[in-house]
Amino acid sequence: MIIWEKLVAEAPGEDRPPTPEENAAWSRSFVSHSQADLKEKLAARRRRGPGKAARKTPTTIRFDPDVLLQLKATGQGWQTRVNGAMREWLKTRPV
Repeated sequence: MIIWEKLVAEAPGEDRPPTPEENAAWSRSFVSHSQADLKEKLAARRRRGPGKAARKTPTTIRFDPDVLLQLKATGQGWQTRVNGAMREWLKTRPV
């Protein structure tokens, strides 16, 4: 069923305006049902199979404009290459 049809089918009758309590209850039931469906679908898509690498942690780093231009000029995958370069650099540093 299309979401709009569901909204219309579950809406309070048009013979009188809904009370605030009816409106709130109807809204809560629709929203919670939709959120549950969405969470279930997203959980199914996010599952990783065996052998997949752990996810990376997003961060923010500031580069000088000329450095960033040169990194991006190396093409797609530049962020992965920067990650590898940082990993190599860290191997040379005492902890």
